[in-house]
Amino acid sequence: MEAIRAEEIVKDFGTLRALDEVTIGIGQGELFFLLGGSGCGKTTLLRCIAGLEDPTAGRIVFDGTDVTQLPTHKREAAMVFQSYALWPHMTVGQNIAFGLEERKVPKAEIRERVAEVLRMVRMEGFEGRGIDQMSGGQQQRVSLARALVVRPKCLLLDEPLSNLDAQLRLEMRSEIRRIVKENQLTGVYVTHDQEEALSIADRMAVMDAGRIMQVGTPQEVYRDPNCSYVAAFIGETNLVPGKVTEVTDGMAVMATEAGRFTGRVTTPGWSPAAGDAGVVSVRPEALKVVDGEGTLSGRIVETVYLGDVIQYRVATTNGMEFQVAEMNPHVVRQPGDATVGVMVAPDDVVVMGD
Repeated sequence: MEAIRAEEIVKDFGTLRALDEVTIGIGQGELFFLLGGSGCGKTTLLRCIAGLEDPTAGRIVFDGTDVTQLPTHKREAAMVFQSYALWPHMTVGQNIAFGLEERKVPKAEIRERVAEVLRMVRMEGFEGRGIDQMSGGQQQRVSLARALVVRPKCLLLDEPLSNLDAQLRLEMRSEIRRIVKENQLTGVYVTHDQEEALSIADRMAVMDAGRIMQVGTPQEVYRDPNCSYVAAFIGETNLVPGKVTEVTDGMAVMATEAGRFTGRVTTPGWSPAAGDAGVVSVRPEALKVVDGEGTLSGRIVETVYLGDVIQYRVATTNGMEFQVAEMNPHVVRQPGDATVGVMVAPDDVVVMGD
């Protein structure tokens, strides 16, 4: 069952169209990510779902009920902001209790619920601490607790980890997923961080210029991008334009300036035929440098050794360059004039129609 549905949402800010007829459904108990670059519309869509922005057109549905005209506090949704938005003059307990006090919840119940959410975020005993005594990670937990204390059905998160250092981001990712799943919440999470989305999302939507480009599980979006924008945005890839020479059993052979590639067709509704223009996408980790002939050939122009991975930049004879990432390297190849081959399996090659 869908917990949240946005139907043909349009949002205009003057002459700027921030959302262009966006339709998306989010399942009950799902941790769903809205992903994209700056200005793609992801935060605007989240704010429309939260009731903080009124759509120019379209409607927002929660559990089958149209809530487009309902104020934020009546949508059974709570928002966690990038800036935490905590009151510095209040204690941790007072910050968390604020929303319940505004709702005229009895004091005894407030105490019980504050203690309950502090246990959820693993901060028991911090009720009397000042906000200025909290680390960044602890402040984010307080922000989460304040959202959870009103017992929402939906938790909406707007880049909640962007102000934390790398190690804290890793810790809080798993904490957020644990909290959403243990409390059977529906989570909608906005980020530009692809790794964050790939690591904890159930599903994700990649957005660009106010439109949904692709929706799917992390594996579907990474392995089967439907266009070059999605392929380039999610992770790293090598994009090569070319022309279809033949199609067999869903696999297309593409002639490019770098060589011939055989790969899977992932653009929905596109039935390529010989002569059609297309784009090949090959992830760096799918390529392997070998002695002798390969899918393509060239010379190594740059080597970056990182311990667990070695990154090569290989230039083909016509000047095109490919990024190659070899995991657990046993041999480090240095740049030089010698010709090397670069191999890739057809199942790791994606052919798109854009």
